[in-house]
Amino acid sequence: MEILVAGAGQMGSGIAQVAAQHGHTVLLNDRDNDLIERGIATIRKNLDRGVEKSRITQGERDEALGAIRGTPKIENLQVDIAIEAASEDFETKRALFALLDAQTPPHAILASNTSSISITSLGAATKRPERVIGMHFMNPVPVMPLVEIVRGLETSQETFDAVHSLAGQLEKTPVEARDFPGFVSNRVLIPMINEAIYALYEGVASAEAIDTVMKLGMNHPMGPLELADFIGLDTCLAIMNVLHDGFGDSKYRPCPLLRQYVAAGRLGRKSGRGFYTY
Repeated sequence: MEILVAGAGQMGSGIAQVAAQHGHTVLLNDRDNDLIERGIATIRKNLDRGVEKSRITQGERDEALGAIRGTPKIENLQVDIAIEAASEDFETKRALFALLDAQTPPHAILASNTSSISITSLGAATKRPERVIGMHFMNPVPVMPLVEIVRGLETSQETFDAVHSLAGQLEKTPVEARDFPGFVSNRVLIPMINEAIYALYEGVASAEAIDTVMKLGMNHPMGPLELADFIGLDTCLAIMNVLHDGFGDSKYRPCPLLRQYVAAGRLGRKSGRGFYTY
């Protein structure tokens, strides 16, 4: 299968790696060649680590890398499925879906890795809403086994079945969710993170104490504030805004401290500082 991954960042490069390791030809797209090369360098580093730890052979590493090529242009692409992995912003994704609709064959499925944005709305930006679907991978993609599959209002059964089958072929566990803001994963996860930020904001405990309570008391592998830094505080804020706007419920109001940190450029690991310093 020929797969386009639109977006070569952390999520996109992970999706491209997994697809290539499972026998698919992958086109990795981003705005410019530097971003694409950075994504491929991340994939190469991950695969090299796999060889070092004897998880894959040198031959498998070389075969996977050989199955990926970069393209800075989305233009007349003969692919079977396009998986969008752009930033969590509706207008960015809507414009990208309109472009994918115009530049891929009519039979191609257009999937979004969005973690919160309406699949129905993205489908409405195309002339093939029945072939638009959510395919939400978890981060880091090569490690996490879940894919949340989200039907839009117009998504056909044929499209759902094809994506469900692809997820299984990629050795992921597909779980169906309806097209509500945040789906299942982030409707539960991000408000929990937001509440942890409120606990810090209100002086209930330190960041370290909050994370320790959740790790040792609730058996979470990572505390919510450390996890927020890993996800990106800007992404957490974007998802909280989608939930707040989508449900109109004050319980989804983003914590003012989260807004303040994002405004200050304290975005977590990717900026070197969030609730912790990296």
